Amino acid sequence: MISTQDIKDFIAKEFPQAGCEILSVGTKTSRVRKSIGFDDLRPGGTVSGPVLMSVADFSLYVAILGEIGIVPLALTTSFNINFLRKPTPNQDIIGQCNLMKVGKKLIIGDVYLYSEGDTDPVAHAVGTYSVPPENISSTNE
Repeated sequence: MISTQDIKDFIAKEFPQAGCEILSVGTKTSRVRKSIGFDDLRPGGTVSGPVLMSVADFSLYVAILGEIGIVPLALTTSFNINFLRKPTPNQDIIGQCNLMKVGKKLIIGDVYLYSEGDTDPVAHAVGTYSVPPENISSTNE
């Protein structure tokens, strides 16, 4: 398994514009944080939907990198998000991802998003990634 530091180094070099901090990477999991500022808010004093979607997608990408290694061309092929409640505008957003299926070609995971410190999620997302075939080991289904 690739180390969390290896993933952090890759993101810092190749994807610094992601704007999220990697908190942890485990077996089929990741946890990330997005610091929320004025530019992340929409009218009505809430975190914008595109910001929430990007945190969820980033969390999914990080979990996948943790599971299969550094595969820059792993790509989102499907993404669905349900907005559950208004995020707190002065709290960071935490993304908690769990991979549900790691297959030869597709990886599916879900992500819960929270305003930091709150126990009720503000959104839930499910995404599917396509992985180039040469990057998946023969042990995956």
